[in-house]
Amino acid sequence: MKLRAVLNRDGGTFRTTDMADFCARTTEAFARADKELECRIVAGSEVVGALEEACADSGLDGVIAGGGDGTISAAAGLAWRAGLPLGVIPAGTMNLFARALKMPLDIHQAVEALATSPVRSVDIATANGRPFVHQFSAGMHARMVRMRNQMEFASRLGKMRASSQAILGVILDPPRFEVAFDLDGDGKPENRDVSAISVSNNPFGANALLVQDDPAGGKLGVYFAAPVPSAGVAKLAFDILRGRLKDNEAVDHGTARTVRLHFPKYRKGALCVLDGELLRMPEYVEIRQHPGELRVIAPAAVATLAQAAG
Repeated sequence: MKLRAVLNRDGGTFRTTDMADFCARTTEAFARADKELECRIVAGSEVVGALEEACADSGLDGVIAGGGDGTISAAAGLAWRAGLPLGVIPAGTMNLFARALKMPLDIHQAVEALATSPVRSVDIATANGRPFVHQFSAGMHARMVRMRNQMEFASRLGKMRASSQAILGVILDPPRFEVAFDLDGDGKPENRDVSAISVSNNPFGANALLVQDDPAGGKLGVYFAAPVPSAGVAKLAFDILRGRLKDNEAVDHGTARTVRLHFPKYRKGALCVLDGELLRMPEYVEIRQHPGELRVIAPAAVATLAQAAG
């Protein structure tokens, strides 16, 4: 098996890592597993180009991406379109997809796990054709990301502090907007006013980071938060931190394979978030899940391990 690792040296943990030594150790770990690995260290601005080059290389059997959630999301979309297996080295702040795959969060332990892990299939989703592995969101989350991005931070701790300040800003000024939605094309769109929308690639688990329990569950998670005052937003944030999002009285949730959204009072300046990236929100959004279409190099699924034990 011939692989290439593309490592974002500007991403989180890698900023304070001896990258030359890390690449040497990573190459050795894969060699011990009879796998050939080429390691490339690139700047954040060069990551997408390096990933595109790797995914277009017909001589490779898979791609390893190292960095934060933005790097991993871009790598997943490119690997999916190329039909190549993707391995993940979590070097960011949240590492959401790595957590969903049950990868070790220590970069050195992650390398050892990747070297001996099988290739398995998980789900990927698209919003108007653009791939994502975690979630599409609008409303409170988009406002929080916009406010956070306007602040300056140079470290993981600084990013977390900026996020906390942005959450406070959203609590003090929660958004409210209208959406028409249609689940699984039933032809009966429903209109409602909301403060937040989230459509996740598989339902969120009961955890504070809103990580999916099963990355191969075959369903989108759909969440609407009704308009709430500041006290209600604070209660929602508290429930999320307790891993009790679905129990919050303002939240309506369900599952679907396809979600169509229309924003009747669309504004050109409206924003949405796709896997952490702040984007201009279209007036119409169609979100689809593609079950089992993303191949990943990751530890065997929990269900598989349980069956083996039995």
